Amino acid sequence: MIRNARGRAARASLSCLFAALCAAGAFVALPIPGSPVPIVAQNLFVVLAGLLLGPLWGSAAVLAFLCLGALGFPVFSGGRGGLALFAGPTGGYLVGYALAAFASGLVARKRGLARSALGAVLGFALILALGVLRLKLLKEVEWGAALALGLLPFLPGDAVKAVLATLVAAKLGPFADSLTGRGSHGRA
Repeated sequence: MIRNARGRAARASLSCLFAALCAAGAFVALPIPGSPVPIVAQNLFVVLAGLLLGPLWGSAAVLAFLCLGALGFPVFSGGRGGLALFAGPTGGYLVGYALAAFASGLVARKRGLARSALGAVLGFALILALGVLRLKLLKEVEWGAALALGLLPFLPGDAVKAVLATLVAAKLGPFADSLTGRGSHGRA
């Protein structure tokens, strides 16, 4: 019982840490000329939260981060916050964050380089897909233009981030499991 309580406390603490990392990632943003969406580090931390903490606690971390931003805290790219950002050009990416953490964590429930890689690719793909869909609907542009604005500029960087997330998860996964009391048999 005490071990379970320690594991829950560790998972909650790690979720708070990843919510803070997502917020800090707001200040690593590179604007793209002609696009309303910058390149950010936040999506790396979102996917890592899922890979390291699993679908539930990874999603909890991202939802905490999103709630802080919705309440107006300056945790989104460019140090912005507020509920209105969910209705703007970056709204699809923000919604995609929660789904990405869950999906990447679900795929990588059991440790392994291949599962982490697949989880990372799926996580980034979900973020990009929802971001492009939101741009398409918001800007009322053709699919080609939405892809040019919301997908193509991000593919090289997100590919690098997916590799980085995979390698970090492979290295830190056993450590995270040791903190939370979980073995390699899977995580919640």
